[in-house]
Amino acid sequence: MTNTSAAKDTTSAGDPIPHKCSVIEVHVGELKQLFDAIDPSPFRDRDLDPKAEEFIVGWAKDLPKNAVLALVVDLDREAGLPDEAAVLRDAIHEFFRHRAETYRQRLRELFRVGRTSLLIGLVALAAAIALGDFLANLMKGSRVGEIVRESFTIGGWVSMWRPLEVFLYDWWPIRNEARLSDRLAAMPIQIRYANASGPDAWRVDWPVVSPRGDRKKTDPEGGVLTRAS
Repeated sequence: MTNTSAAKDTTSAGDPIPHKCSVIEVHVGELKQLFDAIDPSPFRDRDLDPKAEEFIVGWAKDLPKNAVLALVVDLDREAGLPDEAAVLRDAIHEFFRHRAETYRQRLRELFRVGRTSLLIGLVALAAAIALGDFLANLMKGSRVGEIVRESFTIGGWVSMWRPLEVFLYDWWPIRNEARLSDRLAAMPIQIRYANASGPDAWRVDWPVVSPRGDRKKTDPEGGVLTRAS
């Protein structure tokens, strides 16, 4: 991805961008470049292209955690149908809402595994301590008995590593991803048109929606994202 200038835009559509927003800028030749060309879902439920997702999420992570986010798409063609900015906004918002729910589901599963691991670890720790004490008593007064006791005690505490890892370290990066996705799912989205293509260039782009809302077939070719300055 390379830096480009957005100075050539002449018109825009979509949400107004608040004055103090932290703006994420994406430059594409066609809107369909933002979406996964092999995803068979209806366009309002279509996944973002993995590179587009990585680009947007990576930029958002570089911004302050309390920043209000906005997305501006610099588009190298003329404006299409009046509702294409709303369709784009709905599709991107739905993608990040689904991403947030996926991370929350992963967090719930992680805590379930953590609780199970904690129960197993406590049982293993108790059993190891009890067995170590029993064997040490059988070899009372022997140095070997003390070594056996300590070995079982250490082994019991080692069995606690997984629940400690879950509850101390693993959960918060997943929670942060879910919160970031919530912010991305609520950000205003605006398209800036560069009028760089010929008339009716929007007809081969994504999304192509008739005034009645019927989806038309589009060319599935993708493209390269560039970061605007």
